[in-house]
Amino acid sequence: MKRENIKVILWGVGAMGKGMAEMLLNKKGVEIIGAVDIGEKLGKSMYEFLDVEKGNREDIIIGSYDEVIREKAADIVLIATDSFTKDVFPKIKYCLENKINIISTAEEMAYPQAQQPELSKEIDRIAKENKVTVLGTGINPGLIMDLLVVALTGACIDIDSIKAERINNLSPFGPAVMKEQGVGLTVEEFNKGVVNGDLAGHVGFDESITMIADALGWKLSDEISLSMEPIVSNVYRKAPYAEVQSGDVAGCNMKGYGYVDGELKIEMLHPQQVEPQLEGGDTGDYITIKGTPNINMSIKPEVPGGIGTIAMCVNMIPHVINANPGLKTMIDLPVPRAIMGDMRDLID
Repeated sequence: MKRENIKVILWGVGAMGKGMAEMLLNKKGVEIIGAVDIGEKLGKSMYEFLDVEKGNREDIIIGSYDEVIREKAADIVLIATDSFTKDVFPKIKYCLENKINIISTAEEMAYPQAQQPELSKEIDRIAKENKVTVLGTGINPGLIMDLLVVALTGACIDIDSIKAERINNLSPFGPAVMKEQGVGLTVEEFNKGVVNGDLAGHVGFDESITMIADALGWKLSDEISLSMEPIVSNVYRKAPYAEVQSGDVAGCNMKGYGYVDGELKIEMLHPQQVEPQLEGGDTGDYITIKGTPNINMSIKPEVPGGIGTIAMCVNMIPHVINANPGLKTMIDLPVPRAIMGDMRDLID
């Protein structure tokens, strides 16, 4: 006899949360039992909001977190709201104290010990105290520029250096990512935002570089070096959550560098923009490992960011439920894989 369906609560039904809901509704052995959001979404039927047929399912009304999330109300909460560990921490703490596992899309949560070591220890403590698990993941950080890199090094006797490059289309992401990347700003506004620290650019290089270094046993000797430059559009571009006039900023060219004993060991290049095809831009993911042997991986076009993030979060659900309590990262858990059968079959 099979166990009950895995019960999921969605915290955040924006671009990523909606996609997760749609994916979950088409999977076996799992059910959404609650949805949390704020503002005008409150009180609305999740099915109407998604424009999905409810069928014979019970209706799910989008509510506030304290209405929906109760002690052991679900097996797991998928939090698709913030990018930074400090911002998502109160939500994580609330769920953990209600003894529910968590997967977060917050980019810094993919390896929070990189920039928030004390907060990471606190999350780990609270999770263990309540016998539940928390994971941050997504397409990047979470897979393409870190876990996949680490996996490929498994075929190497030694490593001299690593370069990961992701050229992607930002269009599937929501307003928060558009703001972080400076999409739609003038060049002057973008440059001012970089100086003032108002633009985050790609959030995750510190996390990806530290994850790779820790996985390989490298000790980073200097602070991770980051740079941001505007990608200026020559044409008008329109994405679901952004609009760019010709001459304004379509995205951000972000670079990151990790050093070991003063030598550049990990290089990350990540130019990302909305609708790059409008100017003939090709997307792709590339990993170059110099070592014994050399490894070169190329994926063209890119693994789509929106779909990839949605899938990573949903596909990691059983692994998080099965894991020992505490804060986990992608190098702690079994490799992600698409779940085509009944999700309950993967629960220990």
